[in-house]
Amino acid sequence: MDLLSVSAAFKKSINKKVVQHYFIQNNRGTKVGICNYGARITHFIIQNSPALFCDIVLGFNDIDGYLNANERYHGITVGPFANRIGGAKFNIQSKDYFLDANDGENTLHGGSAGFHDEVWEITSVNANSVALQFTHQHLKGGFPADIVCKVVFTLTDDNELKIDYQAIANQNTFINLTNHAYFNLNGEGSGTILNHQVQINAERFVEIDESSIPTGKILEVNETPFDFRDFKTVDKDIEANVEQLKNGNGFDHSFELIKTPGDLSFAAAAIGDQSKIKLEVFTTEPAIQFYSGNFLNGKDKGKTNVFYEKRSGFCFETQHHPDSPNQPHFPSTFLAKGEEFNSTTIYKVSNS
Repeated sequence: MDLLSVSAAFKKSINKKVVQHYFIQNNRGTKVGICNYGARITHFIIQNSPALFCDIVLGFNDIDGYLNANERYHGITVGPFANRIGGAKFNIQSKDYFLDANDGENTLHGGSAGFHDEVWEITSVNANSVALQFTHQHLKGGFPADIVCKVVFTLTDDNELKIDYQAIANQNTFINLTNHAYFNLNGEGSGTILNHQVQINAERFVEIDESSIPTGKILEVNETPFDFRDFKTVDKDIEANVEQLKNGNGFDHSFELIKTPGDLSFAAAAIGDQSKIKLEVFTTEPAIQFYSGNFLNGKDKGKTNVFYEKRSGFCFETQHHPDSPNQPHFPSTFLAKGEEFNSTTIYKVSNS
């Protein structure tokens, strides 16, 4: 792959802002593509053997691929609120805020005015790191406050992609940031992820209704298809005849991580059945959304000219629980005026 040609294929002006693309790399030959359109991960290329390089994230080799994609969330930094907010509204200090409803009656990933369609400012770039910044304007998509968001992608020589998030607002609001990379550890375009092994460090998960909004209940994973405490293949239980899998059309649930609040600790892992590439996730966040790519529909042709069919990629979205603004017993996503939100997630790859 000619990396310079790929980055050149991202150059475009959107709303009078220039789209830019860079590859960061480490001393082990790993390369990660970062684009400021949506502050997204476009490539994650690792050396699986002396002569074999494997790109483990779904996506496209040019900006038009993202602009024309049926799936809008490939690799994006999600905000101002990741995942769903029920009824597309919340209340702050007795004032209702009505959000953009882009998922039935609910808001998904910040609504149609979320971070995914914004061209971020690149504030610094070097061989192994890219820093980006964006200000989400007051009431855009219905969310209160001017929110200054920063994200820094750093690729370490331990094959860790470290993502540092920061946000500060000029009035009270809610914040929930994550990344929406689709992973296939056998290589993007290689087919299903159903035979991947997955482990999630959680004893409980969030129950959802038919529209994927939390009911407020947090259920035990024990003796359910949601028990990933030990490695098991995705396909082992995904077709089980249980209401929660029907509601999510598969796995699309938030798992409550076993951890000390705020600590950077192990969240989840996956192993490619063919490549044996292992992905480990560490985060300061209290939860992780495991999404088994249930709504990929074969309409998007990716980097290797293969269409992305249902369950050809999965997401590990470190986060607070969905609908937290309307669920007071969930860990809070409230961001007070002038306070600083900080969060860190690490995606570490190795040969298992």
